[in-house]
Parts: sequence; structure tokens; C-alpha cells
Amino acid sequence: MIKYRKSFIVGLKGIFLTKKEIFFLKKYKPWGVILFSRNIKSIEQVQKLIFKIKSIFNDKNYPILIDQEGGRVSRVEKIITTTTFSGEYFGFVYKKKKKNISQHINIYINQISYLLKEIGVNINTLPVLDIRRKNTNLIIGDRSFSSNPKIVKKIGSFFIEKLHKNKIATVIKHIPGHGLAKLDSHISTPKVKNNLKYLIKNDFFPFKNQKSLFAMTAHIIYESIDPIMTATHSKKMINIIRNQIMFKNIIISDDISMKALKFSLEENTIKAFSAGCNIVLHCNGKMSEMIKVAKNSPKLDSFLMKKTSEFYKLVT
Repeated sequence: MIKYRKSFIVGLKGIFLTKKEIFFLKKYKPWGVILFSRNIKSIEQVQKLIFKIKSIFNDKNYPILIDQEGGRVSRVEKIITTTTFSGEYFGFVYKKKKKNISQHINIYINQISYLLKEIGVNINTLPVLDIRRKNTNLIIGDRSFSSNPKIVKKIGSFFIEKLHKNKIATVIKHIPGHGLAKLDSHISTPKVKNNLKYLIKNDFFPFKNQKSLFAMTAHIIYESIDPIMTATHSKKMINIIRNQIMFKNIIISDDISMKALKFSLEENTIKAFSAGCNIVLHCNGKMSEMIKVAKNSPKLDSFLMKKTSEFYKLVT
């Protein structure tokens, strides 16, 4: 049952569940599981993997996430090639054929959604709503739709709408905006110096009032708001996300093992929840780390229970 699950998401090591992973899933009951390229060899293989995960929880709609953005971030590359369809591609289409952008997105999303539903995935961690600059770190780069906040917001809204129509939930990222970061948060801690007024008008704008059920945080320090903590660990920033960006649904941390976060894994987990994240994400599939995250993650509270029910209504 949902109420017995804990507020974290984990990745897996390979193309099938190990005995240790089965034991872990049964014991710690994560909210969901995220898949990567290392978990996908073929349609038949990943169908069996996801079926096994869902059977452990006796739940055909158990949350299974994937980063299937298109372009460089394409986890189903061994099944189908989507490298053409980067965020930059859709931004280019918008500029050249603004009236046709909805049709272009619809065709792409219909095909991807069909594949995701066929294998059993029900959450796609897109759209990327980060604004691209000339000096934006390449970890974002062509994953961004545009350097124009209004275009990013417009295309992002189309993606959310189309995926929801296909019964696939979305995760807007990286809230409240990664585009000003000059460093890769997988490796080090980016810092943004721009003031709140500028950020609200620009980088925060594409995220405002979006209808996605999920948002993923940026491991970035916004010095004018909180000079010490990244957004993931900052109560001040989560408060802005809730009350100025007006995101009222489930906040998921970016991968809690990334090097932008400078505390121990246990502390990174606890601080994310204390700041106001609802779910913590851990991706690398290392069992020793997964156990630490699991032990420091709470069971679902009433807010997360309610919002999880909304997720089930969307994908059913």
C-alpha cells in the first residue's frame, strides 16, 4: 500500500533485479524507481524488469521514472534513436514555424509516450525549463529550448500538456533554474550571483504556475537568496518555489549523491527533507548508498499521500 512507502526514489545497477535489490525494495519500499541506459537492453528485457518491480509492490501503476528528454539525454537509445529531438531542436522549430510547434511536439510525444507505456514507464523527467546562455554549462547546453524565458515557458507547457494527455507524468527541471550556472553540479557547486528581481523575471519565470505534478531541484547556490545552501537544501529557496514560483505539487531533489552537495549522504538526505523537498532522488544504484538514503527518508506524509493519489489518477 502507498502509505507504507518511503519518500525516496532509487536507481538500479543493471538489466535485471539482483537478490539484494529485491530484498531492498521489499524492506525499504521506495516511492519509485528511476531507470537509466544501463538498465535497458531491449524492449522485452526492460518490460520484464519493470514488471518484476511492479509485482514486488503488487501495483501496476507503481512509479517508474526515466530521463527521456531526446537529444543527448535519451535512455531508450538501444531501442530507438531520438538524438535529433533535443530541446534546442524544438526551440528552433518554434522560431521558424511557431504555428506548427504544437503539432511537432504532439507527434514526438505521442511516439515516445507509446514506447514508455509499452515498457511500463509512467513518469518522464522533462521538460527542461532552464534558460540557455552563451556561458551556460554544457551539462544543460542544447537540452534547453531557448535563451528566451517566454519561449522556454511556452514550449515547456506544450510538453506537459501533451504528456499528460498520454497519461505520462512530467518533472519540470531544474527548479528554480540552472541556466546561469557555469559549473556542472555533478562535479562541483555552482553559484549564481544575480538578484531576486532579475531571477524572478528571467530564470524563475518558465517554472511559474506550470501544471506538472513534479519538479526537480537544482543543486545551485543562489547567493542573493541563500549564500550557504543549494536550492535543494535551502528553506528560503523552497519557500520561493512554493510562494513566488507557485509550484504546489511534489518537489523531488536532483540526485542526492551529486558532488554539488558537500555533506555526507545521510546529511544530504536529511537536509533536503528539512528544507522542504518531498522526495529524495538517488541514482547510481550503489546498494550501500541506497540503504543510507532509505534509512534517512520518512514515510509518506499526508501531503505526499494526496499528491501521489493525483499521480495515480493521471496515469490510470
